[in-house]
Amino acid sequence: MNPLLQTVLHHATARGCFSRIETLSDRLRCHAKDCPEPAWYELAAIGDGLLVRFATPDRWLSESIESDLMHFGDPLEELVEEELAELGWRGKVPAIKHFRDDAKLYTFENPLPSASAADAEVAAKFLFAYEAAFRALGDVGGGDDDE
Repeated sequence: MNPLLQTVLHHATARGCFSRIETLSDRLRCHAKDCPEPAWYELAAIGDGLLVRFATPDRWLSESIESDLMHFGDPLEELVEEELAELGWRGKVPAIKHFRDDAKLYTFENPLPSASAADAEVAAKFLFAYEAAFRALGDVGGGDDDE
């Protein structure tokens, strides 16, 4: 495993915000805690850079996130930037793509800014910012608040 990902693994384990963490050859897969459906965050080595993502096979979970984003009107990039600011990182989050991939996973992802991709501390902050932003959206954080 990439040494940078190994360092992020230690940060993610210590933070305790994931239900479990898998180490794959080119990525960390951190499963969403308290989420009613399967969902995970990944930090993946892609070429010389890193990619952070949230993915789920559950269409309804993805739609609950989309619904909140439409209802509240805040761009996802701004929500992630706010979480990054709370973690002490300043900068602009690259555009977050939302799509259904070939494996039929509903995916939100963006590359880390190139200067940040070599810094394990910054990579961990992006992973934690994704976790905090998505936990507050839709049913990711443990279900509907409509009851």
